[in-house]
This record gives sequence, C-alpha cells and structure tokens, in this order.
Amino acid sequence: MARLKEVQASGANVLRFLDLIAFSEGTSTVSGSDDGYNVLYGGGLFAGYQDHPRRKLTFPINGKPVTSTAAGRYQLLARYWDAYRISLALAGGFTPENQDRVALQQIRERRALDDIKAGRIADAIAKCSSIWASFPGNDYGQNPHRMDKLLAQWVKLGGVLA
Repeated sequence: MARLKEVQASGANVLRFLDLIAFSEGTSTVSGSDDGYNVLYGGGLFAGYQDHPRRKLTFPINGKPVTSTAAGRYQLLARYWDAYRISLALAGGFTPENQDRVALQQIRERRALDDIKAGRIADAIAKCSSIWASFPGNDYGQNPHRMDKLLAQWVKLGGVLA
C-alpha cells in the first residue's frame, strides 16, 4: 500500500490509484520486495533508499531490447527522479514516501487528480498513459494491460467507478 497518509494524498481514491499503478507496473507483486518500492526494471531488487539505484538494465520486450533505469514502485527513471527531487525539494533519498510524492506530482501534472477523486478511473488512466508504460493508450510497445483488467483491479482495491 502507498505510504503517504490519506490527507497527504488528497484522499483514499488517490492512494488506491497509486496502488493500481503499482499493480499495473507489476512491482507490488514481486516476491521479496518492499511492496514494490525496491524493484528494479525487470523485477530485480535493490537495497537501500539513499538514492535512485541508477542501474541501466536491458531486457527483451516483444523481441526487441529495451534499456531502462526505471526503479521503485512506480518505475521512475533516474533522470526524472533527479528533476523531481529538486523541484519538490525532497529530502531523505528515494524513500517509499518520496516515490509516492513523485507519482502524485506526475498525476497532478497530467490533470488526472479530479478524475481519480471522482472515480473516473478510465479517464485518469488515459491521462496518465504517457507516464506508465503498463497503462493502455501509449506507444511504448511494452504490452500494456487492458482497461477492463485495470478497472476490475480498481474495484478489487475497494474503489468505486463513476
């Protein structure tokens, strides 16, 4: 579960959406992980939260090599961590709470927060699909989930659809 408190995240639906991202990205289900917060691209684990692990890893997806520095519960790239760490004045490293804060900021930037609060989850997913490759509607070519699967998971997480 997301580590921010409900009031910090602007409500329970926003926390659920963070959990939905982690489900979609496949990080929260990695065996032995800290609910996805210490997961590298490809499913390996990293130790310690002092900084983004900055490991450039390559794995084949649909027969093509894909190289990424994605890490953490929301699979944040190192270059974005560096920018958000400064713009959000984040102290304490690549901690679970800071990972939540960055994901929340990315949701705000896509103007999806009101949709999430109102239960318009398909709309929020569509608005955020350019951030998370596991969301349908992007052109990353990394086998996104189908919308119906994500909406079913939303309900499983306790969310209500508008």
